[in-house]
Amino acid sequence: MKKVLVTLAAVGMLCALPGCNNRSDEQTVNKGQETALQPMQQSWRGVLPCADCEGIETSLFLEKDGTWVMNEHYQGVEHEPSSFASYGTWARTAEKLVLTDTKGEKSYYRAKGDKLEMLDREGNSIVSSLNYTLEPVKSSLPVTPMAMRGMYFYMADAATFTDCATGKRMSVANNAQLERGYAAARGNESKPVLLTVEAHFTLQANPDTGEKVTTLVADKSSHFDAKKTCKE
Repeated sequence: MKKVLVTLAAVGMLCALPGCNNRSDEQTVNKGQETALQPMQQSWRGVLPCADCEGIETSLFLEKDGTWVMNEHYQGVEHEPSSFASYGTWARTAEKLVLTDTKGEKSYYRAKGDKLEMLDREGNSIVSSLNYTLEPVKSSLPVTPMAMRGMYFYMADAATFTDCATGKRMSVANNAQLERGYAAARGNESKPVLLTVEAHFTLQANPDTGEKVTTLVADKSSHFDAKKTCKE
């Protein structure tokens, strides 16, 4: 609840800034032609303004497959949890980096050299003396659990997860509890089963190529439902 209040307060503050108008997200994204994903700095960190805390330590990670992960730690708060993670897909236009989360909501950033400047919800510059810039860093993906929903499939000692929100298919780290849950849910059919789980991402080496690939690591609260799919 506290996170929701912080977010609403921040949105209200941004809308009071010059340049906030009623243009749709779609118009803002289409202002520049989307290009193929280009090589760029892959991770940034900074402390962004917060309406009722000391600051939001924000870490953003871009993956080569067009997905992103963000971790936000609310500084100076007494309640737990104080850290939250989110993920989605990203696209790069001629002018902006556009992040779309799993609910379809967009946020905007602009490259400033190797740094990233946060923009308002319409994709315009924020006129403020406060810091809205993330600095480039070398860091690993956050381990903060996130609510995920996708189709899980296990065969020949290997599991995959196709995320409902992004459509991305990834490997799943070995997890005996998930394997047992999947076997019970699928019955005699060898098919993907809908999985809702608290999990995080990590990068692990592909056993065949050695290349680092995005891998899902289950943390808790897993539930299989063989009667539903991503569309239901």
